[in-house]
Amino acid sequence: MGTRLFAAIVPPADAVEHLDTFLEPRREASRQDSGLRWTLAEQLHLTLAFMPSVPDHLVDEYGDRLADRLAPTPVPVLRLAGPVVFPNAAATRVLAVSAVPESEGADVVLQRMAGRARNAAVTVGAEVDGQRFRPHLTIARLRRPADTTNWVRLLETYTGPEWPVLEVAVIASHLGQGPGGRPRYETIATIPLGQ
Repeated sequence: MGTRLFAAIVPPADAVEHLDTFLEPRREASRQDSGLRWTLAEQLHLTLAFMPSVPDHLVDEYGDRLADRLAPTPVPVLRLAGPVVFPNAAATRVLAVSAVPESEGADVVLQRMAGRARNAAVTVGAEVDGQRFRPHLTIARLRRPADTTNWVRLLETYTGPEWPVLEVAVIASHLGQGPGGRPRYETIATIPLGQ
């Protein structure tokens, strides 16, 4: 068994705090809805590549390969704004906020970053999740598919502050070891952009 690993953009504290301030009264009002399992603020991230089981001896090599591929990447500017649901609002399993590109070319840069993060995994021999990249931060998961139309409408009103993406983190996810049976995240490496 290997390490669950992902490459991710972790938003800065002020962006997380802004989103958390917006969500907090709404989370409190929805506490009776036991179907929602909220993501902890300190675990919010935008996944570029997810690898379900990386052999332990390849984890550091993945970080090195990713650093080589991302070093020349320009710094994109993002903003959290608007809803994302998977698979759809009528039968949602994942409720998220979109990561919106704000600087010129940031949409292309994000797609390239995700591609490079996935290619680095393949290069070192790690299996990578092949789902289409859609920049978002998961804010809640649902135990059973449910209609989240009201949450979608609410999130349509949310616009967070802009922030530059200065680094990418390589994070190990240890299932069941965090608070309340959640995963515990361990940052293995941080890779600066724009070098």
